[in-house]
Amino acid sequence: MQTVTPNASTVYPPHILVVDDDTRIRNLLKKFLSENGYMVTTAADAAEARRHMAALQFDLLVVDVMMPGEDGLSLTRGIRASSTVPILMLTAMGEAADRINGLELGVDDYVAKPFEPKELVLRIGSILRRAPPVDTAPKMELRFGECRYDLARQRLTRSGIAVHLTAGEAELLKILAQQAGKPVDRSMLTVTGESEANPRTIDVQITRLRRKLEPDSRQPRYLQTVRGTGYMLRTDP
Repeated sequence: MQTVTPNASTVYPPHILVVDDDTRIRNLLKKFLSENGYMVTTAADAAEARRHMAALQFDLLVVDVMMPGEDGLSLTRGIRASSTVPILMLTAMGEAADRINGLELGVDDYVAKPFEPKELVLRIGSILRRAPPVDTAPKMELRFGECRYDLARQRLTRSGIAVHLTAGEAELLKILAQQAGKPVDRSMLTVTGESEANPRTIDVQITRLRRKLEPDSRQPRYLQTVRGTGYMLRTDP
């Protein structure tokens, strides 16, 4: 498989946010883009996309036009009010009006569904090459006590030593880290291998995570329970 070389102007691999209500497409794009050297975060709707953007810096957004609730054009309009982040829009085949509206709002490119994943990757690479260079890389390391979490590499260390995480623990920590300092609803937490959020499975994984990152797992300081909501990862300044 051809690998696209990430933009050399950044220290970390370019971070892409995929916004699409179709689970199959989100998973396909996450897999394909990850295999091509990109860091990928996904959102199922505009609200989730905004939560991610409030916590993280992205190099490019892939946004579907047709989404329930707030559509991709409205999301793009809101983003363009305060950000110049590149946006590639996914439109329905033959919907010229959506493409024109998107371009008028400041979309950098578009791809019509159904699309070839390879074409999408090539278009993303082209957009990133045209994007202005970033002078400083975004902060991608979270600190809590003796622990450090590298968001780009999804790597946890404690006192400089790598901490082994199971697939489920790694997935939970990634989600919580992307929303650091904010409560994360239990429904947003998933565990690898689970088709949906299982409260008991999540609680067990949280308990294991606390043993690996808390000074005292019985009195959690960083991985806190938010009553009636879910969990929150606090970090040091």
